Formats: sequence, C-alpha cells, structure tokens
Amino acid sequence: MTLVSETARRRLRSSRPERAPWEEPEGPLARIGKGLALTAIVLVILGPLYVVLLTSLSSQETITEAGGLVMVPDGLTLDAYRAVLGGGVITRSVLVSTGVTVVGTVISVGLSILCAYGLSRPGSFMHRPLLFTVLLTFLFGPGMIPTYLVVSGLGLVDSYWALILPSAIAAFNVVVLRSFFMSIPQELIDSARIDGAGEFRILASIVLPLSRAVTAVVALFYGVGYWNAFFNALLYIDDTRMWPLQLVLRTFVLDARDLPAGAGGIQQAVDSAPSLALRMAVVMIAVIPILLVYPFVQRHFTKGVIIGAVKG
Repeated sequence: MTLVSETARRRLRSSRPERAPWEEPEGPLARIGKGLALTAIVLVILGPLYVVLLTSLSSQETITEAGGLVMVPDGLTLDAYRAVLGGGVITRSVLVSTGVTVVGTVISVGLSILCAYGLSRPGSFMHRPLLFTVLLTFLFGPGMIPTYLVVSGLGLVDSYWALILPSAIAAFNVVVLRSFFMSIPQELIDSARIDGAGEFRILASIVLPLSRAVTAVVALFYGVGYWNAFFNALLYIDDTRMWPLQLVLRTFVLDARDLPAGAGGIQQAVDSAPSLALRMAVVMIAVIPILLVYPFVQRHFTKGVIIGAVKG
C-alpha cells in the first residue's frame, strides 16, 4: 500500500509543470533577508519623520539640551502648532494650498478623463494626430520662458489659475487612463450604443464605474503634485499673501529666511515658541495631508496603474 502511494506521488510530481526559480517557495534565509531589508527601509523612511515630529513637539529647553533635533521625547508641547495655525501667513498658505489642490485636482481629473476617453475610442475625431501630440509632450517640453509668456499673455500672473492651468493635464496620466479605458470590453460599449446611449452616457454609466481604481490613483497623482508644487508660485505669484504652503516652507524652513512683512501670526510665534520647532511644525503640516490620504488610495495602485500601464 505504501509502495503504491509513493509511486502515485512520484507520478503526480512528474506530471506537474516545472516552476520558474522565482516561483519556488522561499527558504528561511530568504525570509529573514527580506524581513531585514523591509525593516531597514521602514527605519530609513520613518526615522527622519520621527525626529521632525518630536522636534516640532518639543520645548525650547529640550531643543537646547539636545543641541538641535530632538530624538528622545521630553516635555512635549503643542506651542509650535498653536503658533503656526494661530493665523498669519502660514495659516493662509495652508488654505491656499488646500484650495488649489482641491480645485486643481477636480479640473485635472475631469480634463484627463475626457481626453483619455476620446483617445481610447478608435475612429474618434482627429484620433491619431491628437494621440501623437500627447505622446510628443513626453519628449519635448515647452520650456519655462515660453510657458511664462503664455501665462503672462493670458493675464494669469498673480492669479490662482496660474497655479492650476499650466499643469492641468499630465500626459503620463492621460496615457494611463487611456490604457485602462481600452481594456474595458468593447462589447459593453457596443451594447450601450445599441440601447441608444451617447458617448457621455457611456462614459458616466459604464466606463467611469469600472475605472474607479485608476481614477483614484490618478487623482492622488494630481493631488500630490498640486500640494507639493512651489515652482509655479515662485514664477507667477508676486503677492506674498497668495503664496502656497510649499513656497512658505521653502522660504522659512529650507532657506531659513524671515517671511515677508505682514506675516502676522508667525512673527508673533517666534517670541512664544522656538524657531526650530516652528520650522519642523511647518514640515509636518506639509506632510500630514498626504500621509492621511495615501492609505485610502494605496490599495488601488496594483489594479489601477500597473494593469493599465502593462496593457498600454
């Protein structure tokens, strides 16, 4: 009985197709190595964030005793955050960045979806020339001076639209959306057309509900881009009251320069909270929104972007 079972097992093993080396089960050493590598990556990412957060929550005495950045918690306080968010240029810049990010993301996602859907339908108006134009922007950018002349010629300098319109559509995101739209079975769209649905109805009722994952990821790309952008503000915004948070961060934290006159709350804060804690508080305020949004979108990355990119 034992010999029969052993023979059957050998036949079963010999009948199985051979697996590639990377499909073989991991050994103990491989698992330990992978765990150590992941632990090192997590420490490299979270270590600086921990130091910045701790410094922003520390008192002046703790920062002085530590000689700068604080690595051991002692006497935590929210004075820096109260000072930063108590009004003035930083509070205003947070509102500006939030508004630009929300409005810009909505506009960019809407325009990208319309552009990608049109380019995903073979036989649409000027399909190939428009697709070639979009792909051409991967190779040739317009450059800073021509872009500035266009923005200035449209009268957008010192306007919030100068922070949104020049980067309203990213060719990469359009290509990713187009690739995902093209992966939707054509039979679904043909059946909707037979039932009398127009293109906008097909887009709203069939394509977009099936494309939530890629739309969420593209929205995250645009949102992070608008939230972290400062170069457009540096070029097009002369009024310091319209500065987004990242430009304030660059001026006050990275360059360690005083903010312009009229800064209000932050100048008063310097007297009540240590400047290093203030700078680290500004850094945390710039980072926290992205940290809060990312986990809700991360689960869509594989289905949304990788599948769309492979099929493209």
